[in-house]
Amino acid sequence: MRVDERSAGFFAIGRALSSGLPVALIVTSGTAAAELHAAVAEADLAGVPLLVVTADRPAELHGVGAPQTIEQRDLYQSAVRRFEEPGVARLDASASWRPLASRCWWAATGTDGEGGPVHINAAFVEPLVAEALALPMGRAAGAPWRLEVGRLKVNADVDLRGRRVLAVVGRGVKRETVASMRSLGWAVLGDATVGSTVAHYDGLLRDASFADAARPDVIVRLGGLPASKVLAEQIRHWQVPVLAWRGSGSLSDPDSVIGTSYPGMPDFTAERLGADGSYRAFWESASGFVARWLSDRESADGALNEPDVARAVVSASNDHDVALVIGSSMPVRDVEWWAAPRTAVTFANRGANGIDGVVSTVMGAAAGGAAIGLVGDVTFLHDVSGLVDGLGAVGGRCVLVVVDNGGGGIFSFLSQATSLPPEIFEPLFGTPRHHDIVAVAKAFAHRATAVATRAALRAEIDAGLEREGVSVIVARVPDRATNVAVHEEYVGAVAHAWRSRAS
Repeated sequence: MRVDERSAGFFAIGRALSSGLPVALIVTSGTAAAELHAAVAEADLAGVPLLVVTADRPAELHGVGAPQTIEQRDLYQSAVRRFEEPGVARLDASASWRPLASRCWWAATGTDGEGGPVHINAAFVEPLVAEALALPMGRAAGAPWRLEVGRLKVNADVDLRGRRVLAVVGRGVKRETVASMRSLGWAVLGDATVGSTVAHYDGLLRDASFADAARPDVIVRLGGLPASKVLAEQIRHWQVPVLAWRGSGSLSDPDSVIGTSYPGMPDFTAERLGADGSYRAFWESASGFVARWLSDRESADGALNEPDVARAVVSASNDHDVALVIGSSMPVRDVEWWAAPRTAVTFANRGANGIDGVVSTVMGAAAGGAAIGLVGDVTFLHDVSGLVDGLGAVGGRCVLVVVDNGGGGIFSFLSQATSLPPEIFEPLFGTPRHHDIVAVAKAFAHRATAVATRAALRAEIDAGLEREGVSVIVARVPDRATNVAVHEEYVGAVAHAWRSRAS
């Protein structure tokens, strides 16, 4: 039970991500149904299975001023995989109920394509309280209503033997797929949600000499895209063939670089997909070099910065094997660019890429189990209503790390920061927040504390994962301008060190 429908929608996304199953999301009529629209949009673009059930008034109460009545037919339009309006429930039509549920379940799970949200608009008539009756009988011996179709394995005329293959993967790609790619000698770069991929590629590719040395013969694409614009620009610059398979869900190609697209998944057992393994080794060696440089400069008692926070949170998630949920804007980029490869399951709302509902998504992922969330201060405050019900009756352990940099940190990296005077940039783009986040979290009866060092951050994460409930940890970091300088320093140091090593 969630008091805020908008929060409930994103909580349901968290539950669906962590369970891998469709989650039923049930609300009343009117604006309650409209409040779910943002979560439905995210679930649509991210392929998250939701069964959205909205109550409605019967046909005779529409258009006559009845309370809590809006037009809910096709409310979410093309954002849902299926829309059903079965009308007022009638006992003489009960034989249709199980087939209705089956159609909606399979549409949500994506048997005929990519999974996602399904909308059932169910009308009710008074009286609204009644005795529950037995469900109609299912099929004999529990036979399924339909059979799930396996993913195709398609190679067509692809021959990658002896070639330098760079796989760029994102949302929807599983760790087992990455392992199969690596076994073929492919170098695999992934977004923050994909585990066991090459880390630190953004900083490396900012150096022209490395980018030239890393030029592949072929690029393979699956799933969503990493957040790195540098990688996207380099793919365009390299001008090499880009192949794609669509079996990992929605395939992102905003730059229209994919030349050939295949259904299903590659057959990773095919001999002619084996590539030049030395190219994979080149990438992994470079990544390890950056990882050692980052590790050497760390100090447990030193002041935190934003890349440090991302690295510490990922390290804790990996060590505890606890799910990690990453917020948009800078957190997802700092994890992708500066943190170690993820070995624990990792989620992010990378469909619409918005900051809406991330706190609730973290709560949903943690409910009944455990999860760590990493968000910025604006993202935290935007979804502060997610703290109202917290983990709900099911309980669990949730550690929410909030990077408090006093506003929207990502905009300080964009041209507006230097082209606009501060009195215009700050209110429109910097959007400074002056709330005491520890006090805000405590006001909702959650544990909360602030930390300023890596050692303190890790100690609080460890402690939070040991106890029931929500623990909010506010990471004190330098101001946004200093954060830009820190990133520039890291990138410059990586490039300098790489050139020194290469020479």
